[in-house]
Amino acid sequence: MGNSKSRSRQNSHIGEALPPEMVTRLYNGMRNVDPAGKAKGPSESVSQEQFTVSMSHLLKGNSEEKSLMILNMISVTEGPVKAREVQKFTEDLVGSVVHVLNHRQELRGWTQKKGSGPPPRVQELAAQLFSEMKLADGKKLLGPQLLDCDCDQAMIEDWVFRAHLVATFLSVVIHRGFLLRLSLNLTTLVPECQVDQEQEFESVLDVLSVIFVNSHLPREQQHRWHLLFSTELHGHSFAQLCWRIPHRGPCVALLEDHDGYVFGGFASCSWEIKPQFQGDDKCFLFSISPNMAVHTCTGYNNHYMYLNHGQQTIPNGLGMGGQHNYFGLWIDVDFGKGHSKAKPTCTTYNSPQLSAKEDFQFEKMEVWAVGDTSELNLTNSGKSILDVDPEAQILLEVSGRGLHSQGLREPSDN
Repeated sequence: MGNSKSRSRQNSHIGEALPPEMVTRLYNGMRNVDPAGKAKGPSESVSQEQFTVSMSHLLKGNSEEKSLMILNMISVTEGPVKAREVQKFTEDLVGSVVHVLNHRQELRGWTQKKGSGPPPRVQELAAQLFSEMKLADGKKLLGPQLLDCDCDQAMIEDWVFRAHLVATFLSVVIHRGFLLRLSLNLTTLVPECQVDQEQEFESVLDVLSVIFVNSHLPREQQHRWHLLFSTELHGHSFAQLCWRIPHRGPCVALLEDHDGYVFGGFASCSWEIKPQFQGDDKCFLFSISPNMAVHTCTGYNNHYMYLNHGQQTIPNGLGMGGQHNYFGLWIDVDFGKGHSKAKPTCTTYNSPQLSAKEDFQFEKMEVWAVGDTSELNLTNSGKSILDVDPEAQILLEVSGRGLHSQGLREPSDN
C-alpha cells in the first residue's frame, strides 16, 4: 500500500477530529517505528504491528518511549532535531488538543472563542511548554538564536518527564482522535464550568488558559470551577466582590487590564475580610497573556492573601503577595483600579510585574471557586451570608444596594 492510500485510510478513520498536520505527524511517527529491529528506513505504510507499538508507546510508554515517538513525529530521519522543529511540534500538539476537544464536544461548559486563524493562546501555552526544554548543560532554550540548537533524545526525554502536559496532550489526541474504547478521565484536565446565571457567560479565559491554570491546582480541586463573581454579571462593585467571595473555599481570581494583559492568583484558602494577611504556601500568582507562567511561593514571607474594607490606617482592597501599597497583585476598593509592583520581583511569589503598566485599570474581573465549593448563601439554619459576614451587610448598605437577601431568609421560629 502506498503512502497516499495509507494516509487517506488513516484520515478517514480519524475524520475531522484532528488537524491534517497532526494526522501527518502521527502517520510519520508510526511508519518510523521498527518493531523487529530490522528496518533500514521508514516503511511505505503503517502495519498493524507498528500501529499497536506506537499506541502503546504514546499512551503507556515511559519517558524514553514517548520521546522516541515524538522524535519520529518531528522528523523521518534519525538523529537530533532542531529546537525550532520541537517548538513547531509543540504548537501543533496544543492546537490539536483544542481542535479534538471542540470536535468531540468535550469543552465541559467552556466556550471556545471564535475567529479566523488558530485558536487563541495556542502559541502562549506552546511557548510555556517549550520553555521547559533544557540544553544538555542544564540551560534553558531562551532567545531566538537557540532555536537552531540540536535537541537529541535525552533532551526530549527530560522535557517529557518535566513538562507533564506534553504526555497528557499526546494521550488526549490519541484517545479522542481515534475514539479508543480505553478510558480517559478528562475531569482533572478540563474542569466543569458552573455558572449560576441562566444567561450565557463567556469567561476571560479560554479552554487552554483554564487547562494551564487548573494543572497547577491541588488535584482534589481540579474537577470543577464555579463562578462566584464576574464584573459582566455582577457589576463593577467592590461591595459585590466582598459579598460573593468570602467563606467559599479555594478560589482563582483573574482580570484583564486595559492593555489586554490577563493575570491573577490562586487563593488556597477561603477569603476572609480582615486586616491581616491570610492563606498558605499553596497560593500562587499567574499570568495568561501575553505569556503563560505560574509563580509560586518563595518562603520569604507569609503575605499570601489580603482582603480588607473599612479601615482608616491600612489599605482597603484585595491583594496577593508583597506588602501594603506594594502588592504583587492588588485590586483597589476604588474598583477598576489596581497595581502589580515587582522591582525586580514580588518577594512572596518571585513574580514579575503581571500587568502592562505598574498601576493599571481594568473592566473585566472574575473569581471562581474551585473543587467542591461551600454553599453559604443560604444554609439549612436559615441564615444568609449577611449573618455569616456582618461586614457584607455594611458593605451592601454603603453601596446603596439594600439588603436584598433579607427577602430570601427562611421563616424563623422566633
